[in-house]
Amino acid sequence: MDDRTNDGDFDVLEATVGEIHAAFEAEALTAEELVETYLDRIAEHADALNAILTVNGKAIERASELDERYAADGPVGPLHGIPTVIKDNHDTADMPTTAGSELFAEFGPDDDAFVVERLREAGAVILAKANLQELSFGVDSVSSLGGETRNPYAPDRRPSGSSGGTAAAVASNLAAVGTGTDTCSSVRSPPAFTNLVGVRPTRGLVSRTGIVPLSATQDTAGPITRTVADAARTLEAMVGYDPEDPVTALGVGEVPEDGYASHLDPDGLEGARIGVLRDLFEVSDPGNPAADTGEAVVSTIESAMAELEAAGATLVDPVEVVDEEFLDSARVVGKEFERDYDAYLAAHEGTPVDSLRELAESGTMAPSVEERVLEGGILDVDVDGLDDDLEYQRALARRETIRVETVNRLIADDLDALLYPPSMALPVEMPEHQPFSEMRCELSAHTGLPSIVLRAGFADASGDDGNEELPVGFELLGRPFDEPRLLELAYAYEQATGHRRPPERFA
Repeated sequence: MDDRTNDGDFDVLEATVGEIHAAFEAEALTAEELVETYLDRIAEHADALNAILTVNGKAIERASELDERYAADGPVGPLHGIPTVIKDNHDTADMPTTAGSELFAEFGPDDDAFVVERLREAGAVILAKANLQELSFGVDSVSSLGGETRNPYAPDRRPSGSSGGTAAAVASNLAAVGTGTDTCSSVRSPPAFTNLVGVRPTRGLVSRTGIVPLSATQDTAGPITRTVADAARTLEAMVGYDPEDPVTALGVGEVPEDGYASHLDPDGLEGARIGVLRDLFEVSDPGNPAADTGEAVVSTIESAMAELEAAGATLVDPVEVVDEEFLDSARVVGKEFERDYDAYLAAHEGTPVDSLRELAESGTMAPSVEERVLEGGILDVDVDGLDDDLEYQRALARRETIRVETVNRLIADDLDALLYPPSMALPVEMPEHQPFSEMRCELSAHTGLPSIVLRAGFADASGDDGNEELPVGFELLGRPFDEPRLLELAYAYEQATGHRRPPERFA
């Protein structure tokens, strides 16, 4: 047992799943006590972050039931008693599901999302639902229901998005672990901006059923945590075949029987070969409000690359896959958004609107999101004619080309992973918008290949109030369903470095 317990008090700050379970086993902590402590922290700090939309009124009751089951039969699963915050685009039968929309504040689905069911089966306590970019459409994490989520390391800055509420909550120790969804960046840039770990799983590993969609082709859920080991345990609880989501048939037989956590090896970087995608280290738009922070991002990641080499990895630098223009041309979000969101509404009873158009024209959305929907051509797509839409079909075909080329590069060069920045810009000061042009999310999103974001360290933002250190992350992308190897590499790097530190303002 570690020093987290003192006369029966358990310090939740930076507590890992392993440490919590050790405290349960030592009878130094109960799930109910743990949940109460996290609820106290939410009450104290949530308003300063705008990270939480809804607290689960049944969380203490659920924890008490888990304590009874633990006493009788031991833990029910890998997340027994673990307070978990989920992005509020996951359906929950015991809380509203809003996707950040003020109009949906009272909307309650009848069923849990498949991922939420899996988390509960694993023993998780769904503690709260997190703020997000409304409808997940953007990278600021602002919604009509929850306002602007703040970065816990610099509350005047963005946490990125769209899963910024989950990231801010986990980084500030308002929950032990969390989940987000990723269409392009959303479980990767928020962890990079908040000193966390984020995993975008291989397409088909995690079900999309019951998750408010943005793009069926690109959407997936994934864990957001403070450590790699917690990410492995959370991912293990999320994966599984769902007959309601046929794409999960691809993941059958791809999950290790002994779980992801069993593949964590502190020596996992010895002999590893990691390719560096130098093309993604260049600022895309020199006119964006954060272009001048690109150099600080690169410098910080270069230091992390030296740490990877010191831990035994060989960097193959540079490596090329496909050019950025071709990669961009495989984006399908704009074509699928209205179709998939309207299908979600049609599958649920009691929704306050019947279509994305009706919601966008209601005047209730966050202004920046409403503007993107109404003026960005989203509602001009002939959703019934997508099968005959040559631009859309070509984009889908390009995705397969990019996937094959990326996997071929990994195999041909005998690479374990490819490395690049999740973002070439540091968190911007509000009310500026985080520039999507500098996100490097598309390679994983457009191929369906797995990736993990890790802490590179902190960069000096040199703000108006003096030097300000902001978190920077780097991303590793691997072969299809090779999450065990990615987690092994990530764990070895994490053990060799010490870049995790909680935000001082919320300690």
